[in-house]
Amino acid sequence: MSYSSTQDARSGDALCNRIAVLRAERDLSRYDLAEALGINYQTVGYLERGDFNPSLELAFRISEYFRLPIEAVFSRKPFRPLSEEVYGRRQSTAKVPSK
Repeated sequence: MSYSSTQDARSGDALCNRIAVLRAERDLSRYDLAEALGINYQTVGYLERGDFNPSLELAFRISEYFRLPIEAVFSRKPFRPLSEEVYGRRQSTAKVPSK
């Protein structure tokens, strides 16, 4: 799964998010998330792909919905893979136990 980013019109910085990952972890469709947030399901897709930056109010609603701090959902820098953040290693360096 890729992380989304777009250019912020004011600063040129990328806005990245983990919406697709969070949605997949919770087995939510785009439609389910959109209904919960009171937005169009297509907006969820635009957000995930980085085609649209959310308003500050919507960004807070999204983070509150997932019960995560806003910086766990949105960032100006690309997110490291969760396996690297949680376990302190890159996926490519992880060894699979041999049988």
